[in-house]
Amino acid sequence: MPHTPLIATLVAGLGLAFIFGTVANRLHLSPLVGYLLAGVLIGPFTPGFVADQSLARQLAELGVILLMFGIGLHFSIHDLLSVRTIALPGALGQMALVTTLGFIVAQAIGWPIAAGVVFGLALSVASTVVVLRALQEKRQLETDGGRIAVGWLVVEDVAMILALVLLPAFASSFGGSTTRPSSGDGGLFTFLEPQTVSGALALALTKLTAFFAAMAIFGRRVIPWVLHYVAHTGSRELFRLAVLAIALGVAFGAAELFGVSFALGAFFAGMILAESQLSQRAAQETLPLRDAFAVLFFVSVGMLFNPMILVEQPLLVGATFLIIVIGNATAASAIAIMFGYSLPVALTLGLSLAQIGEFSFILAALGVELKLLPEAGRDLVLAGAILSILINPLLFAGFGRLMPWLKQREPVGAIQEDRKTDTPELTGTRLTHHAVLVGYGRVGSLVAETLQKARLPYLIIEERQAVADQLRALGAEVIIGNAAQPGLLEAANVGAAKWLISAIPSPFESGNLIERARTVNPTLEIIARAHSDAEVDYLTRLGANLIIMGEREIARSISEHILSRIDVSAAPNPNEGQTGRISE
Repeated sequence: MPHTPLIATLVAGLGLAFIFGTVANRLHLSPLVGYLLAGVLIGPFTPGFVADQSLARQLAELGVILLMFGIGLHFSIHDLLSVRTIALPGALGQMALVTTLGFIVAQAIGWPIAAGVVFGLALSVASTVVVLRALQEKRQLETDGGRIAVGWLVVEDVAMILALVLLPAFASSFGGSTTRPSSGDGGLFTFLEPQTVSGALALALTKLTAFFAAMAIFGRRVIPWVLHYVAHTGSRELFRLAVLAIALGVAFGAAELFGVSFALGAFFAGMILAESQLSQRAAQETLPLRDAFAVLFFVSVGMLFNPMILVEQPLLVGATFLIIVIGNATAASAIAIMFGYSLPVALTLGLSLAQIGEFSFILAALGVELKLLPEAGRDLVLAGAILSILINPLLFAGFGRLMPWLKQREPVGAIQEDRKTDTPELTGTRLTHHAVLVGYGRVGSLVAETLQKARLPYLIIEERQAVADQLRALGAEVIIGNAAQPGLLEAANVGAAKWLISAIPSPFESGNLIERARTVNPTLEIIARAHSDAEVDYLTRLGANLIIMGEREIARSISEHILSRIDVSAAPNPNEGQTGRISE
């Protein structure tokens, strides 16, 4: 049976992404490097198999939708409004500065004014996917720098939506195509099709206002109600399906009806659902698909890259790269410092925005289609995007090493991250012969209650800032961090601990923690949780002493209850084959 383009694209994209991502991880590089290289290898500019670019981009859109929906689930309207004083003027100021730099380069090589504006604008808007992945990996999404970055991205997305609507109206004035490309993204208001700048701007603002009103009025009532209804059916399958249907449906509806990007629509859907008690469960249900399709986004970006441009136009590629990385990072960091934020917060924001992505590709493609931007400009945007995405993880790694030095040089009066630093600081404990409890979810909270009642010394390792703050308010000793975070075991004094209790559900994260803890303290009593026999074997090999499997413990509790209700004196003799009597 011949393969289909869809299956071939999925197999080649995910398969090569896995191989090269693993190699990159082995070399202590970000897996994103491997994903991008996989895309280059299956792209049209390298020999061998060529995947379907159109399908790859559509699959990548699913990853963007699910990623933004998941981020929205951990973000509230209050969080968004809390950073509006810096995100709105900051994002617009940064875009204006970087657009000016791009315009200067375009003028220096003889491009028209319109080409310079489009080129500069394409270099000024960061990739939502790259920013959020970087902040998630560094556990900085809930810090001040992370919240500002998300608010900044929302402003940039709205600004780019307006730019994409206005560009066709400006095209004829600058000698471009007088025919507006049929994009099909005008949505509910397509019939208006204004050709003037004022008409296009009014239409764009009307669509955005209508979208926000629909989400505030309709979405806040219907979306939570639907999920609560499905949750009460008791079907996990239906609940998972409902979450995916809401995320994809709202994103698609936002694009079709209001001309809003998939990413922005999904983000607001998640943010509205975040007010529901089911938001945490919804996030867990979308996580596997979100990660898989987010990988395809980077593969699809790699497919667009023509390596020959590095040989044919190295100086222009270098100038484009420097504008994207140095220009965006410097502009964003300088603006944050002007608003009184500390140097670590400002640099976190600047490094987050030091790359470009999906909106830049769309804008460059539209510019070429309208004959405003030469094809060389689009190629430079793609080359700059690839290189900036490749270098971004390395910049964050270097920033992490500089963090202690930067903290010592923070100016007095700088705005701190809710009076905390951007990166959760690992303050060592003085406890000895204590229990280290990793994860304060449904399981961890019950274990903590037992330790508290038994008056045993313990500390909790928890990565959620809000939960950690609540625990500290109750007097518990908490270290904010992730199980895989360097220095975590030393801060928890695992070498002098008596127990390590891993209450986190991920066997891989738990396994990594157990293996490192066993090396630090060979006599440590390690207790973990698992969901299958395979996970039990895996964690046992890594050094766990006791592994509790949920299903097995449920069965044991049910069996013990049944046996406790049996009248032992009236119990049957197995040799007689009689039936026992249940006591009342």
